[in-house]
Amino acid sequence: MTIVVNHARRQLEAGRLAVGLGLRQARTVDIAQLARTAGFDWLFIDCEHSSLDVDTAAQISAASLAVGITPVVRVPGYEHYHASRMLDNGAQGVVVPHVDTAEHAHRIAQYCRFPPIGHRSMGGGLQQVGFAPMPVGEMSQAVNRETLVVVMLESPQAIENCEAIAAVPGVDVLLIGTTDLSFEMGIPGQIEDARIEDAYRRVIAACRRHGKYPGMGGVYTPGPMQRYIDMGARFIISGSDFSLLLQAGTARAALVRGFLPD
Repeated sequence: MTIVVNHARRQLEAGRLAVGLGLRQARTVDIAQLARTAGFDWLFIDCEHSSLDVDTAAQISAASLAVGITPVVRVPGYEHYHASRMLDNGAQGVVVPHVDTAEHAHRIAQYCRFPPIGHRSMGGGLQQVGFAPMPVGEMSQAVNRETLVVVMLESPQAIENCEAIAAVPGVDVLLIGTTDLSFEMGIPGQIEDARIEDAYRRVIAACRRHGKYPGMGGVYTPGPMQRYIDMGARFIISGSDFSLLLQAGTARAALVRGFLPD
């Protein structure tokens, strides 16, 4: 059986960090190879906050499979077809934003997993098995094993319900959306506040109890990143093409201008 291994999942299973790069600006398949060469484990293909369309996300996902970096798409909404269209077209994982309850998490897991685990519809040949012809039962089991279902916790209600959410079968990662969480707590941008740290502590503990992986998004400065990783965060959005280009571009422009001071 041909099956494309989910590299990010293997990193998590081995107890290592799964380091992701957010995509907001990239529009060509080159980004998959570039990110892999740079040392990233997975791509966070953001279809919630960027103008990326389904086809472009699918093309980047397909290119990612070919070079061994895991394509994970953040879908823009809760409807099942947002996730299934990406999973049917190359994604090895989906991130669903703003998950507040175990009931919601259960519904997401159900439409991202093939029977008997869930109720995902089978659309035919899949890139995740190299389009190899095989019995659909075998194919569905193999793809189920290699798919990452990630739910984002971005509100006090979600943190309060993290124990129940972590207990939901079929969910793999509880990813804290730190920026939105800080807004919902009334402390926008204060990612080192004791209430944020407590949220990480609670979610990480719940994940450990239920065999899930804690994730971190919205934390990009070294101090807080180190703190939450030391606490146990493992599925990490480390930055985005937008922020890295802006930082590196600013430094490069300043460097060149320094060769001929005003």
